[in-house]
Amino acid sequence: MTKIFQHVLLTLSLVSFIVANVSAQGITTPRTPSPAATISQTIGISTVSVSYSRPAVKGREIWGSLVPYGWNKQAFGLGKEAPWRAGANENTVIEFSHDVKVGGQAVPAGKYGLFFVINNDNSGEAILSKEYRSWGSFFYDPAYDQLRTKIQLHDIPHTELLTYDFINLSKNGGELVLNWEKKQFPLSIEFAVDDIVMANAAAELKGPIGFNWQGSFSAANYALQNKINSENAVVWAEKALAQNKNFNTLNLKAALLRQAGQAVEADKVQQEATTVATEVELNQYGYQLVGENKFDDAIKIMKLNTERYPDSANAWDSLGEAYALKGDKANAIANFKKALSKNPTDAVRVNSEKYLKQLGGK
Repeated sequence: MTKIFQHVLLTLSLVSFIVANVSAQGITTPRTPSPAATISQTIGISTVSVSYSRPAVKGREIWGSLVPYGWNKQAFGLGKEAPWRAGANENTVIEFSHDVKVGGQAVPAGKYGLFFVINNDNSGEAILSKEYRSWGSFFYDPAYDQLRTKIQLHDIPHTELLTYDFINLSKNGGELVLNWEKKQFPLSIEFAVDDIVMANAAAELKGPIGFNWQGSFSAANYALQNKINSENAVVWAEKALAQNKNFNTLNLKAALLRQAGQAVEADKVQQEATTVATEVELNQYGYQLVGENKFDDAIKIMKLNTERYPDSANAWDSLGEAYALKGDKANAIANFKKALSKNPTDAVRVNSEKYLKQLGGK
């Protein structure tokens, strides 16, 4: 065999190998019809994502025809009765970042194949399968079911492309809905948000975040605002205070003491907080008290601010606003006029003039 002939054979072999591999794999091209899509929603600090393919109606009869009612025996794969794949092509996959309740039932964090069953009376069923890597419903096996829950479908305006969405969102959950043709498949999702946030806080505070006062402060403040985990909140607040005694850390400790019913101790710490507060911090605290309808307490704090910063137009404007919201027209007008005499910024000037016009003081 000549060297030339050997070279020809080697070249032909390489060409055959390349052609075979191109035929088997191919390049990445757009998927039509039924393009792929992903939707994600954050609830608390948890996420839910759905990856699916989007078939179009295209004038076809969908329910009871393209998507048969009930459970249907597959002609390929395992050949078993199976639910609808809740989309087209591969499995529709839903993923939860944390443990969750779906349809009121506990489901561990992770990925699941999502399936639906529709009946001709608009009743239905949602199914989560631990086997999420299959193609469609052909290899559906009930042995891998993580959850089955009954659902009630809704009639909706026409939706041409199959679409997933999240609706009725609240602090702890919402509904995942599949909309297609004139049907909506709802599935309730709920996270124990406060528990998840607190567990995550405890873990994060063991890392770099725990080395600054803001980390412990934010964890304690979340617990305070949501009235949870009071024991850990006190520990975190004390840690933040030890790292940096300032208005924020002292104010937080006072609020936790007050929430625990220790009013005398809370007042002492609150008084210490006001002694170290800046103009901005006193102003913000005053508005916090206004928001709680504690107008007399707010006026006391805002008066203190004008005493410390007598040349601050904003301090006088804020005091005027507190009086106005309390309903003390005379004192409100006096303080708005004082603000205007202190070379105010445009924003402060506009606010004072607006109130004076409303109160008939100008």
